[in-house]
Amino acid sequence: MKENIIDLKKIILKTVHSKKEGHIPSAFSILDIMFALYDRVLRIDPKNPNAPDRDRFILSKGHASIGLFAILANAGFFPFSEFENFAAYDSKLGGHPDCNKVPGVEASTGSLGHGMPIAVGVALGEKIKKSDVKVYTIIGDGESNEGTIWEAALLAGHHKLDNLTCIVDYNHSTDPAIKVHDFTEKFKAFGWESFEADGHDQEALYQAFMKDPGGRPKAIIANTVKGRGIKKIESDMLAWHHKMPNDEELDEFLGELNNRG
Repeated sequence: MKENIIDLKKIILKTVHSKKEGHIPSAFSILDIMFALYDRVLRIDPKNPNAPDRDRFILSKGHASIGLFAILANAGFFPFSEFENFAAYDSKLGGHPDCNKVPGVEASTGSLGHGMPIAVGVALGEKIKKSDVKVYTIIGDGESNEGTIWEAALLAGHHKLDNLTCIVDYNHSTDPAIKVHDFTEKFKAFGWESFEADGHDQEALYQAFMKDPGGRPKAIIANTVKGRGIKKIESDMLAWHHKMPNDEELDEFLGELNNRG
């Protein structure tokens, strides 16, 4: 990986500010999770993104696409220069990931509740083929209000898909509307093994990825903060869900990241 988390956040901030598109808080919430996956866990080859024996990652919460794009560029799937055209009519990179345009994107997602079932289907197919391919997906805690999430979880538990890992981005964004409560026990009730981890501690995440699920699908409840690293966003995450920083805010946020770096 070429850049660090701070550098990637700066790229995301500058791009969203310039193009007036993108979900900063959601991207920052999952950036550490994806960095850990692409840096140390996934079996992938950016020079051969469609290799049949590659591991699969599906971003179910597709509105955080700019975070995934930053990770893919950092891993070498395409140059960072693609960000100069982000969200333009003829751009590969849009507000949601498109598997027909972006190298390394496994599924076009955006309508919440769809990526998780796709991941279950891919994992089941690989299981039937007796391959050693691993499948990973990130869902949001708000997304878990979708019934398709739990229908897919039930199916995965029934088929004992131990090649599947679902990471819950538990940033409490859904709490004002409806609290989910205890994801760990919910997944266990659906036949999964379930672990908790600090979603911004890459070593803790890596250790969770390495844990043996005991012949069952694995859920990792990643405790995260929406807009991680920018206090103004962290303290008012709902207002900032799809808000664009103005010039003064951009300078303020970049300065805050520089101090953290």
